[in-house]
Amino acid sequence: MTNIAIFVSGNGTNCENIIRYFKDDEDINTCLVVSNRADAYALQRAAKYGVPCKVLTKQEINNPDTLLPLLAGYGVNFIVLAGFMLMVPGFLTEKFARRIVNIHPSLLPKFGGKGMYGHHVHEAVKNAGETETGITIHYVSDVCDGGEIIAQFKTPLSPDDTPEDIEAKVHVLEQRHFPEVIRQAVNS
Repeated sequence: MTNIAIFVSGNGTNCENIIRYFKDDEDINTCLVVSNRADAYALQRAAKYGVPCKVLTKQEINNPDTLLPLLAGYGVNFIVLAGFMLMVPGFLTEKFARRIVNIHPSLLPKFGGKGMYGHHVHEAVKNAGETETGITIHYVSDVCDGGEIIAQFKTPLSPDDTPEDIEAKVHVLEQRHFPEVIRQAVNS
């Protein structure tokens, strides 16, 4: 059994989609949701499905003596970042090498790196006049948005698309593809 912890900071639509997707799975279990924000709506979404939730400060997340025992206590052996807004500490990327995945709302390496998240990405895509965008699911490394790419999915854009339209198109890709790519990464 693979026990997944989902790390979140915000609304949690991807978190809820992942929990629902693996709800009755015999091989993959969402056993924990970790957030750096007590007000993250993702916590309410996870609680609705009975998934335990823990809120940790940035300092606690960066402390191996706090984070590693927590994960071990839940038997976590795979981590999914779903809108988690902090850099993952080096001790975690080392211990969970090729066992932490993230989703980014653009076709990396375009529009990645520090400060490029959510609406900032969609605005940058619009301002650059891109004719397509998409999502990138990648392994997490010590470089922001720099880990090995597992999969990318594209969607066409029109010149009339607003950043909100772009976000909606990206969201469709996230909901459709992220859980299945997680399954592939778990099994690789």
